[in-house]
Amino acid sequence: MRAEPYFVYMLASRIGGTIYIGATGNLRQRVSQHRLKAAPGFTARYGVTRLVWFEQHATAEYAIRREKQLKEWQRAWKIRLIEEQNPNWDDLYPGLTL
Repeated sequence: MRAEPYFVYMLASRIGGTIYIGATGNLRQRVSQHRLKAAPGFTARYGVTRLVWFEQHATAEYAIRREKQLKEWQRAWKIRLIEEQNPNWDDLYPGLTL
């Protein structure tokens, strides 16, 4: 039996804007919730809806550990991580095929 993957992701309000980091077992659904502002909170308040970075993990434990690690990083390190894979901060959500 194969376990479903888990994801750590970063959303941004715009290029160089406010960044949000989260973890989920269903990336498409979770980002959709952020985009629709389905729940009040940080992302709804600051318009953080652009999926700019994500990585896949084998277990929820690994994803949560990575999420906590990234949340402790300096902002410059987070920006560097985003720009290594997505230099234009393109919204990756429309291309998700998960």
